[in-house]
Amino acid sequence: MTATVRDFIFILETFFPGEMTLLRAFYVLATLVMLYPLLQLHQNQQKEPRQPNETAWKKAILPLLKRAFNPALSLPEAFDDTEQGFQTAEDLYHDIESVLEFLGIDTSINTLPDMFTPKPRIVLCTQRRNCIRCPPTTRFRSLRRRLSTSSVQVLTASLTWEDGELVVAHCSTCQADYYPDRITFKDENNRRVQWLEIDAPYLRVSKHGRWAARRVARLQESSLMRFHAGWAGFADLLNDVAEPVGQITNRQSQRLFLEYFARRLLVAHGKTRNFTCEAHPSARVFAERVRDVIGKNGGVMVSALRHTCMDCTHRKRYRSDLIAEGAILDDVGDRVAIEDNFEGIPGGERSLEDSDEVGANMPQLPPVQNEPPEDGQRGYVRMAVMDGKTIGHRVCAVDACENPLVNYKNGRFCEDHLYLRHICGIIPCGHQVGSNGLTCNDPVHETWYRQWKGRFTRMSYPGVRRVIRQQRSQQASGNLSNNRPTLQVQLAPLGEIPGEKVVHTFQAQSVYCLQTVQWACSMPIGWGKCYRSESAPQVLAILDRIWLDHPTLRPSFIAYDDACDLLRHIVTQDAQNPWLKSTKFVVDAWHYIGHRATDILCRVWCNPAPTNGSQPDLVIVEEDEEGARHQTRAFNTETAEQLNSWLDGFEAQLSQMTDVTYDFFVHVLFLVYGELVEHRIARKDRHLADDFWLEHETEEQ
Repeated sequence: MTATVRDFIFILETFFPGEMTLLRAFYVLATLVMLYPLLQLHQNQQKEPRQPNETAWKKAILPLLKRAFNPALSLPEAFDDTEQGFQTAEDLYHDIESVLEFLGIDTSINTLPDMFTPKPRIVLCTQRRNCIRCPPTTRFRSLRRRLSTSSVQVLTASLTWEDGELVVAHCSTCQADYYPDRITFKDENNRRVQWLEIDAPYLRVSKHGRWAARRVARLQESSLMRFHAGWAGFADLLNDVAEPVGQITNRQSQRLFLEYFARRLLVAHGKTRNFTCEAHPSARVFAERVRDVIGKNGGVMVSALRHTCMDCTHRKRYRSDLIAEGAILDDVGDRVAIEDNFEGIPGGERSLEDSDEVGANMPQLPPVQNEPPEDGQRGYVRMAVMDGKTIGHRVCAVDACENPLVNYKNGRFCEDHLYLRHICGIIPCGHQVGSNGLTCNDPVHETWYRQWKGRFTRMSYPGVRRVIRQQRSQQASGNLSNNRPTLQVQLAPLGEIPGEKVVHTFQAQSVYCLQTVQWACSMPIGWGKCYRSESAPQVLAILDRIWLDHPTLRPSFIAYDDACDLLRHIVTQDAQNPWLKSTKFVVDAWHYIGHRATDILCRVWCNPAPTNGSQPDLVIVEEDEEGARHQTRAFNTETAEQLNSWLDGFEAQLSQMTDVTYDFFVHVLFLVYGELVEHRIARKDRHLADDFWLEHETEEQ
């Protein structure tokens, strides 16, 4: 039978008390319908002989009905039959079959009918009620409806495509339009711009009426973190599980990513208040505007600059603390206190006495930190770690040019050097290109180009050079046998020029590496790009940029695989550089064993954990299982390697991106990785205790 309004009113009058709210009655009836499968199982069991009138299936219905009247009660044994509505639950329980029949549900049918056919259309509308741009004193601030509604498609949180209606609100005073996810208005230059609604529950993913629930974007974030899924991969995932199938494109998946993370990045960087961009921009324009606001070619998480925890922040220590803990100190400053066995590795057991530069060339020894101040004010120290990761986007093929490409699909030049596409790619030929489009008609140049193309068809020339550099670095540190075969570049010479030294523009170059900086607990701080090499000037420029506006938050220590050369560069360029007063540069423990024992500046000033007590902040005393006490590192100097290892999963995606998308994506990776680290710190309870800061505040007072 088909239920009518009269039947529904009869059920309400018969079973529900008059003081019960209508919303609660609707909730109970919806719960009753959802219990239909349990009733069917009860009826099916009743068909067998010698079955009780109330099977276990039916008995399970009563506590669920009672819970519908009071959802706060979770345990059936905690139910009190005096609770409001429980008598109604008893009545519905005993007459459940009749009630379902009145609702038009045939208990003889195995499938539960859809209560809403067709489903109600989703209405997308702003959550604002008054214009936020007009001052409160304005006479008319309430929003009006703009034009007529428009039909859209919405991907809901349950991954189903449903029909919806888009309703745009309008302010008649300032002419602002209020969409569900943005506000558009005219700026002082009479240009149409937009603000973003940061907490919008639905995000527009297409100009042609496609929207997605914010929870879908959260699923995309989880796919990115867990499976390194790109936009195309996530689109395929949605098209496999969403109903109906095959509704979202790769571009719409990318737009969902940009819309969602743009809001999260602006919040994390504190840029939401004044952020505007042109109204309804393309994906590239939108990403570029967000990138320019939060950081172009690099960035810094300002909130992370103040981060502290047990793994990156320690109470200031002195030599007397090491002695009190039972440390046995020596008089040699270049030995390193670490747990690992470096026997047989060059430089692992060398001392200053073995050096060829002892004497006049020895730098001044670090000041001795024997005893804490008499007033007891110690303070605290923090360590940051940095390293370079050979992941970069493509840049102009012209040597020393760092500009982005005009065409990232198959282009080679930036806008400034686009004219070179008509000139022979071998430098400095200068003749017009011939039939092959890359060299002139000189047979020598054409032959050399064919040899180059045959050699590097599957692997880019910069990629080959990067592999060779890595192999040479491993051989120098003793991690790769000199007898092991290595990749060698073998190109025919061009006249008298060796093949590997021929300068050409046959292929776009790539950013040399991504330089990352994080605290010793792995919390990311900032990043930058090194374009041609990981040189000391570029690394110093990245550090200066990160701490430019926050010089008082500089770390006490920075661990870096080439800290000695960086320190040497700073001293020789500017002996009064503020970094020399605020921070000590040390080589991370792994790379320190491969540094030259004759480099006195490295052995004296950049030792990650000296055993003579000259840097007590870097050493702690631990007791092993046998009761022996030994010195070990106080900080983890390899967190940069751990972050870079995590970034390996995104290398294939990053290397194919434009400069704008690359920067945006790296900002996203730093954001989500920082949240992972924060979650890990909270889970392991590694936050600093209140007494740590109470002691520090007392010292400051």
